[in-house]
Amino acid sequence: MGRLSPVFVEWLMGLDTGHVTAVPGLSRSAQLKALGNGVVPQQAVAALRFLAPAALPARAAA
Repeated sequence: MGRLSPVFVEWLMGLDTGHVTAVPGLSRSAQLKALGNGVVPQQAVAALRFLAPAALPARAAA
């Protein structure tokens, strides 16, 4: 059975190459922990686009 690669997880999350894996001194386990605790940028954008209009007060038409 193979092991999960931090480079693969970084790519899967849509992050730039080396965003986590190029940080000096991080072990494989620390890289996976950082990636596991991270937010997928595309999902964050989708959530904000969906939730922000409901949170903002309605504006009067000019």
